[in-house]
Amino acid sequence: MAPHDPDISAVSRERLRSGAFKVMLREAERRGLLKIASDQERRHSREQILSQANPGADVWVFGYGSLMWNPAFQYADRCITTLHGYHRRFCLWTHAGRASVESPGLILALEPGGSCRGEAFRIPGRQAESELDVIWAREMVAMSYRPSWVTLHGQSGPFRAITFVSNRAEQRYAGRLPADQVAATLARASGPLGTARDYLERTVAHLQELGLSDRHLNELLSEIRRNDD
Repeated sequence: MAPHDPDISAVSRERLRSGAFKVMLREAERRGLLKIASDQERRHSREQILSQANPGADVWVFGYGSLMWNPAFQYADRCITTLHGYHRRFCLWTHAGRASVESPGLILALEPGGSCRGEAFRIPGRQAESELDVIWAREMVAMSYRPSWVTLHGQSGPFRAITFVSNRAEQRYAGRLPADQVAATLARASGPLGTARDYLERTVAHLQELGLSDRHLNELLSEIRRNDD
């Protein structure tokens, strides 16, 4: 299985499986800023998605943010792909992880329109249930995403994958914020996992390593760096 960089962040496979990641959200939940999903809710969501795959077949997962540079789950293969019909955007508020109740931040989600290039990860069918459990413990801890089957386009042609689209009905949905507000938020937000700026910088850097670019993310990072002067 592919190795993982232990220095990337505290979002590790072990912490996700133990439930430690969920503990970070307790204060935000206590303040009424989010609702942590129950184990039953997450299991039902995961089983519903998996039921739409062929039994025993390998499962692909599309990453467009931190899943690219810190997957924290086991996979057999990865490749660069394009998703048409969606684009990545900082449109979900967060009060934990790389933010806090006192210093809220924003995280990426997929929004309708345009296209998005990222990485797809192939999980062997025999491990699909256990590895999707790890992914759900991370991405679906507060039901801020809608797990969805999408069609990706790679070198070998189109194929289906699971990805995570913004849940516009969830209270943390921020919508399309002005770019200067997004940049200012990312520049100041921080939490137990580090800073929101680092999240942005790592995503931009990883895309560059892949030979990819995202104009919106590049502009946000340039805006933040200009304000450093």
